[in-house]
Amino acid sequence: MVPERWKAFLNRLRRIFLTSVIGGMVVVLPITIFVALVRFVVNFTAGILSPLVLLFPFSENVALWLIDLLSFAIVVALFFTIGLVVRTQYGNKAINRFEQRWLMQLPFYPVLRDTVRQFFGGKKTPFSQVVLCDPYNSGALMTGFITDDEVGHGLITIFVPTGPNPTNGFIFHIPEDKVYLVDTRPEDAMRTIIGVGTGSKVLFEGWKGVGAP
Repeated sequence: MVPERWKAFLNRLRRIFLTSVIGGMVVVLPITIFVALVRFVVNFTAGILSPLVLLFPFSENVALWLIDLLSFAIVVALFFTIGLVVRTQYGNKAINRFEQRWLMQLPFYPVLRDTVRQFFGGKKTPFSQVVLCDPYNSGALMTGFITDDEVGHGLITIFVPTGPNPTNGFIFHIPEDKVYLVDTRPEDAMRTIIGVGTGSKVLFEGWKGVGAP
C-alpha cells in the first residue's frame, strides 16, 4: 500500500508535469501556427512562380533559390499591405465584417485568433488589467478587472469580484470614462479582494487616470 505522503507527492508531480506541458504548448502553438502559415503561403506562391525558372539561363538550383526568395518577398509585401489597410478606418471595418461573416464560422478560428493576438500583444488577456470603476456614477469606486475591451459603443466589460470570495461577482458594461486604469499586478489586487479591502493602498499607488487601454 502506497503511503499517503507518496500519493500526495505523486499527485503534485503529475500536476507540475501537466501544467508545464500545457504551458509549453501555449508558447509553442502560436509560433508553430505562424511558421506553418508563412511556409504554406510561400510554397503556394513559389508554385505559381515556378514556370519563371525557364527564364533564368543559369543553374536550376540557383533559379529555384531565387524563386523562393521572390516568393518570400511577395508574402512579406502582402502582409505589409494588409497591415496598412487594417490601419485605416474603412479597411479595418471591411476586414472586421469579412471576419465576422466568414472566418468566425470556421471551426477553431476564434480560439486561434485570440491565441495569436495574445501572443503578439494585440489583445490583452482577460483579468490582466486592474481597474477602478464607478458603475453607478455615485463617486464610490469598485475594484475590477477588464474582461473584454472590444465591446464597442464606447463600452468596456468589467468583472467586479466580491470579497472574500472572488469567484462570485458582477459583470458591468461601463462607459470608458467611468473606468480608471490601475498600474497594479492582478494578484496584488486579488489579495485586497480576498482580504476584504486590506492593503488597498496599492491600488491608488498605481493610479493612471481615466481611459481605456
